[in-house]
Amino acid sequence: MPVTRGFHGRRSGADGSRVPPGQYVTPDFPVLSAGPTPRTPLDAWRFTIRGAVEAPVSWSWEEFQALPRETFTVDIHCVTKWSKLGTTWSGVAVDTLLAEVTTEAPYALAFSDGGYTTNVPLADLRGRAWVVDEYDGRPLDPEHGGPARLLVPHLYFWKSAKWVRGLELRADDEPGFWERFGYHNYGDPWKEQRYNGD
Repeated sequence: MPVTRGFHGRRSGADGSRVPPGQYVTPDFPVLSAGPTPRTPLDAWRFTIRGAVEAPVSWSWEEFQALPRETFTVDIHCVTKWSKLGTTWSGVAVDTLLAEVTTEAPYALAFSDGGYTTNVPLADLRGRAWVVDEYDGRPLDPEHGGPARLLVPHLYFWKSAKWVRGLELRADDEPGFWERFGYHNYGDPWKEQRYNGD
């Protein structure tokens, strides 16, 4: 996984109760990607919920922007052991999007431009996940997943899929990109679930 700008190493002085085991706090926002950065024109962007639903739904960028929005502050934790505390985002709660579908599916597979996927239990998206398009009061940079990324802050950051284009709701749990390469299927930073067997 290439590491690009904004990675300056270990920092101290943070509230230890907010930092999971094995993590260190950085004031920077490192950029880590498994491939090139997609750059999707907003007029071509759509977010879709499909799979085990009565009928798929999708939103254009303009329709997505018209949905009820939330601004919130959370800590984020990367599997490469950095944590960034007090990050502020704006976007649409996944609950708002899921309200438009009928499903009994227990699992979701987030899919993104560039072919990236990651799996998350649907229960972990309800009430604690968003599709965000702003970071720190500004449009989300493509390097950080813009125009929109999934944000699931209670799990390791690879579960917060960059360049997200939708959710496929599933009856079975299908591992995503990094999960197929040996990352933990769930990814709880407080249990240090980095790799299979952790």
